[in-house]
Amino acid sequence: MNKLSVALVQQRYSANRDENIAHSCRAIAESAQQGAQLVVLSELHTGLYFCQTQNCANFDLADTIPGPVTDTFGQLARKHQIVLVISLFEKRAPGLYHNTAVVFDSDGRMAGTYRKMHIPDDPGYNEKFYFTPGDLGFTPIPTRLGKLGVLVCWDQWYPEAARLMALAGAELLIYPTAIGWDPADTEPEQQRQREAWITIQRSHAVANGLPVLSVNRVGFEEDPSGRTEGALFWGSSFVAGPQGEIVAQADTQQETVLLAQIDRQRSEDVRRIWPFLRDRRIDAYGDLVCRYRDRG
Repeated sequence: MNKLSVALVQQRYSANRDENIAHSCRAIAESAQQGAQLVVLSELHTGLYFCQTQNCANFDLADTIPGPVTDTFGQLARKHQIVLVISLFEKRAPGLYHNTAVVFDSDGRMAGTYRKMHIPDDPGYNEKFYFTPGDLGFTPIPTRLGKLGVLVCWDQWYPEAARLMALAGAELLIYPTAIGWDPADTEPEQQRQREAWITIQRSHAVANGLPVLSVNRVGFEEDPSGRTEGALFWGSSFVAGPQGEIVAQADTQQETVLLAQIDRQRSEDVRRIWPFLRDRRIDAYGDLVCRYRDRG
């Protein structure tokens, strides 16, 4: 099965959890009706991006895995016979929470989970307050469509994460995301940030000879604390091929079911002419496990 039809669901969200879930379910059904075999939702898609501020009450937003939400999406994957990637605020135990992606196979079975490894702590992205770093490693999730290298948002800035997924046999790199502009930034600064986000992920495609699927939310969300001017999520969800070429891309403002077709044979073809994995000097990379090379 060399041709793979995928759909990225770029949406805006509200404080109404039930409406958000229903909205996503409709988009998944639309994706399947248009022939998508793999459907990916954006990061933390059951509600607003609550990490703009620190509020202990937000822990009540978390879901158990498995639980009612995974039951809903698992049934949807089975109904439409699709592989489905969702993203949840996971309550693992009292006081222990993760930012977790869940993958369902086309029979509705939970194929696996990935817990976000890199956790940001930046203005407007107070994720270290909420999420414990993942402990499942960089392990692809096997499905009937192949091995999915699922990572989450901040992970997308780290070439090590993409490389380790590739070395473990991932056939696709998938990034559910929630990233946007600070409305207080100048337009040139905003555009530099967006272009950097696109460029780093395209570079993972190139360096590993793999398709990349990145799906972001869209729309303005207020900072409930009033300390910042909120977040303007820039959408721009895209699919890139194994040479970093853009196969499909959404715009910065509209909700979109972005459909694309991936030719998976191209990963083999590209890796034959650009054999980066062959030429890696694994004998010389020991210092990559250092925080910083302080010695001369």
